[in-house]
Amino acid sequence: MAVQAQYLAYVLEQLEGVGNVSARRMFGGVGLYSNDLFFGLVDDDTLFFKTDESNSAEYIARRMPRFMPPVNRPMGPMGYHQVPAEIIEDEEALVAWARKSVAVALASQARKRKK
Repeated sequence: MAVQAQYLAYVLEQLEGVGNVSARRMFGGVGLYSNDLFFGLVDDDTLFFKTDESNSAEYIARRMPRFMPPVNRPMGPMGYHQVPAEIIEDEEALVAWARKSVAVALASQARKRKK
């Protein structure tokens, strides 16, 4: 579950176009936030973005796996999909995908507030 500093720095550099992206260590991985909205995570040098019905088709079409917590935390698959390598390498595409995940996080937050 280690995250190498150089991989995290690369991801953050690629995400600069999103604006106000920060990283926070959590459970051996790193959470990615945009203006305090949790929209992604890095675990084992693998990038995952928050997904729901509005953006998961792009990940499913590429057969990208969902984030699975460690075996000692059996919660089942979570609402995050692995980001394809070709998207990570294309800064413009990565920013677009990240913005969709930020929108998912914002919608999720709004639903929680209504409850």
